[in-house]
Amino acid sequence: MSDFKKHLEAELKNPDFKQEWENSELRYKLIKQLIKLRNNYNMSQSDLAKKIGTTQAVISRIENGTTNIGIDFIDRIAKAFDKKVELKIV
Repeated sequence: MSDFKKHLEAELKNPDFKQEWENSELRYKLIKQLIKLRNNYNMSQSDLAKKIGTTQAVISRIENGTTNIGIDFIDRIAKAFDKKVELKIV
């Protein structure tokens, strides 16, 4: 087990931390997917921004988690890679 996973496991025993982690987990999973997708296509932030009609700064803020994006914007990103968005509530 990595040091991070050990640390996270210990921190998740704290109910306040656990709640914050659960509240932000979806956002970070999405960010990770978007970065991976962009990198798999060897696309820079600027390239992606041009393709979807925004700026590199917006893509950077999305990838840094400092801005929220809506489902329509996520769909624009997916379409830039000929992908579609699937949403599940479980």
